Amino acid sequence: MHAHSTDALMQVVKRPPQVFVSGSGSWLYDQGGTRYLDFVQGWATNCLGHAPPELAQALAAQAQRLINCSPAYFNEPAARLAGLIAAHSCFDRVFFCNSGAEANEGAIKLARKWGGRHRAGAFEIITFDHAFHGRTLATMSASGKPQWNHLFEPKVAGFPKAPIGNLAAVAKLITRRTAAVMLEPVQGEAGVIPATREFMQGLRALCAESGILFIVDEIQTGMGRTGKLFAYEHAAIEPDIMTLGKGLGGGVPLAALAAREAVCCFEPGDQGGTFNGNPLMTAAGCVVMQALLATGFLAAVVRKGDYLRSRLEQLAARHGLGEVRGAGLLLALELGSDAGPLLVERALQRGLLLNSPRASVLRFMPALNASEDEIDSAVALLDALLVERGAQ
Repeated sequence: MHAHSTDALMQVVKRPPQVFVSGSGSWLYDQGGTRYLDFVQGWATNCLGHAPPELAQALAAQAQRLINCSPAYFNEPAARLAGLIAAHSCFDRVFFCNSGAEANEGAIKLARKWGGRHRAGAFEIITFDHAFHGRTLATMSASGKPQWNHLFEPKVAGFPKAPIGNLAAVAKLITRRTAAVMLEPVQGEAGVIPATREFMQGLRALCAESGILFIVDEIQTGMGRTGKLFAYEHAAIEPDIMTLGKGLGGGVPLAALAAREAVCCFEPGDQGGTFNGNPLMTAAGCVVMQALLATGFLAAVVRKGDYLRSRLEQLAARHGLGEVRGAGLLLALELGSDAGPLLVERALQRGLLLNSPRASVLRFMPALNASEDEIDSAVALLDALLVERGAQ
C-alpha cells in the first residue's frame, strides 16, 4: 500500500509514525499490515470496536437515503434517537451536535439562560479541579487542567473550582451568581478519578436545596462505559442536564445535550449548528443505542470490567504497583512512578495501544465487546514490559 506523507497535517499533538488504514473489533492495522490490540479505541469512542458490521451497514444504507437535510427540518433518525435517549434516561428533550465540547458548550449556555431567567441573572457554573470538559474557550475555562491555566487568555469567566469529593467546598462557592454545578462522574483525563456515590448524591441534594442545576458531563462515562447506560444511574439520582459524546456515535462525530423539560428554555435562534442532528450520524447513534440496550449487553460489560480489574490488580500485586480504579471498562492503573509515557511507547512497539493521561497512570478503554482473551493478551503484554523494565 502506498505510504502517504503526513507533513501536511497540522501538528497539534505528538503522534507516533504509524499510519492506520483499517480496523476490526479490538484490532487496528497500519500501512505495513502490522496489527495492534487497541485498548484506547478513540478515547472510549468506539464502544462496539472498529468497523462493527451493523454500524457500517446502517451508515451505508442511510447515506443512500438521506445524509443531511439541514437542522431547520426534522429527520427520522434524529427523532428516533432522541426518543431512545429520553425513554431510557430521566431527561425529556435532546439536542444533537458533533462533539463533546460542543455538547458541554450547549450545557453551559442552557444553564446560563436558565440562570438569567430563574435566578436573576445567575451565570456561574461550579466545576472541579482537574476536570476536562472540552477544547472550546468556554469548556477549557470550565476545565480544571493546570496546563491550560495561561493558555489562550483571557479565559471565559464564571467557573469557580472545587476539589472533587469535597461537598463543603462546593457549598461555600454557591452564591446568588451560581446557576449550576457541573461534574464528570469519573474524571477521565485526570487519571480516572471516580466521584463517589455519596458525593454525587450530596451534590444532587445540595443543588436542589440551593435552587441551582446539576449537570453531569457523561461524554466519556455515558453509553455503557461504566456498566450502566449512564454513569449517574450508579448513584440513583436524577440530574437536570446531561451531555453525551464519544460512544454515542460508535466512532462517528455525534454528541448530545439532554435536559429535563423544566430546564429547556432555549428559544428559536439560541442554539443550532449546520450539521447538528443530521440523519447520517444519528442513524449511527440509533445502532449504538440498540446494541447497548440488547439483553445481556451491559451485564457483559460489568463482567468484563470486573475481569479486567482483577487481572490488573494481579499485575499490580506482582510488580508492586498502585491501585486500580474506575468503573466498568474505564479503568486506570497507578504505576507509582512517571513511567506511563515510556510504557505507552514500548507497548506500541509490541502491538498494544494504551493511554497515559498522567505520567504515573495508565488508562484502559477497550471496546465494550472486547473478549476475555483480548483482555488476557493486553495484560500479558503489559506484564512482559513491566518485567523488562524491572530487569533494566
